[in-house]
Amino acid sequence: MDKLSIDKTYDMKHKNLTLIKNFKGLLRFLGPAFVVSVAYIDPGNFATNISGGSSFNYELIWVILWSNIMAIFLQTLSAKIGIATGHNLPEMCAKVFPHRLNILFWVIAELGAMATDLAEFIGGSLGLHLLFKIPMVYAGLLTGVLTFIIVYMEKYGQKVVEIIIALLIAIICVAYTIELFLSGPNWSDVGYHTLIPMISNGDALLIAVGMLGATVMPHVIYLHSQLVQHRRLGSSNEEKLHHLKMEKIDICIAMNIAFIVNAAMVIVSAAVFFKHGIKINSIEDAHKSLQPLLGSLSCGSFGIALLASGLSSSAVGTMAGQTIMKGFINLSIPINLRRIITMLPAMIIIVLGFSPMKVLVLSQVALSFILPFPIIQMLLISNRKDLMGILANKSLTKILGFIIAGAIISLNIVLLYLTFTGKS
Repeated sequence: MDKLSIDKTYDMKHKNLTLIKNFKGLLRFLGPAFVVSVAYIDPGNFATNISGGSSFNYELIWVILWSNIMAIFLQTLSAKIGIATGHNLPEMCAKVFPHRLNILFWVIAELGAMATDLAEFIGGSLGLHLLFKIPMVYAGLLTGVLTFIIVYMEKYGQKVVEIIIALLIAIICVAYTIELFLSGPNWSDVGYHTLIPMISNGDALLIAVGMLGATVMPHVIYLHSQLVQHRRLGSSNEEKLHHLKMEKIDICIAMNIAFIVNAAMVIVSAAVFFKHGIKINSIEDAHKSLQPLLGSLSCGSFGIALLASGLSSSAVGTMAGQTIMKGFINLSIPINLRRIITMLPAMIIIVLGFSPMKVLVLSQVALSFILPFPIIQMLLISNRKDLMGILANKSLTKILGFIIAGAIISLNIVLLYLTFTGKS
């Protein structure tokens, strides 16, 4: 073998080793955004996306795309605060704002975490109910127990919880891959409506507002800034910049998986329910209608996806509640008690037998009130160079941040108006 061949072989091996090393380095940082992404494929998304697809075919897929773009931007800001300061967003609020104001922020954020858990517990309970015919009361209690077990695994390290959440997301992805295969959608229409915005009438606008207005969940804005702490390399600018670069990759991968799952919900609903002229008004209706249209495999896949979504998002909501309770006012409560306090309202409401759909509506209204607080807190803190150093927002980021925040807050105001005027 001549010298040129030896050199080429060496270069090839060196490149392969570098790629392997870089991949292993990336794997170390993957995880926080996958936990956060669960909030974007929670049971509330099931209900909204299925309703949109069954009523308006593929028309509203573009809403999912733009929702995802905004979510990526805001979750990146949250992660950046954690990386730059070494503290989560609630802790930074405690440092920046007056104590009395932080008490108000804490109460509002805690109510948001509890409202989120209401929707997630409903989804998990419905999944158990639809799959195994377990009465909703017992399904709710079982959901609480399973959620507690998942969150308790934090005892063995955050990575363990991240792996469990990632496995549940994988289950949702597999379930909806099966649904897509069985439903046989029109892919040319899917591509067209992903790229071309369209609102055909007032009802379509209402659903689009619901899909966009409830895009970003307040609890994961708080939580993401906490989750990145476990990967924090150090306090030097170089280390912070490298961590942020890795976290951006984590966010892009995880959030785009969430986008694909959400889009699949709309696509399957359009290909099955809209095609057969069936308008779906609840998750139970969707499950019931899949059996005669696509068979037991599709029906089962839907139930499994809903259960995985409910359990994973309930666990994430409970983790967020812990971060909020500790961060704003440094309330020292044993961690298991913190978890129970966050989950308790959802468990009580399910046991009392309230209507699942009414609870979902009320939780959505509560979150619409609460959402502006973490977004504005995050923007005010991430814009400050004295707090963020080299990672402080640049001028373009500041402008985009306030545009996106304004759009999301405006849509939530519209959603509240439509809800309270009886037009939703």
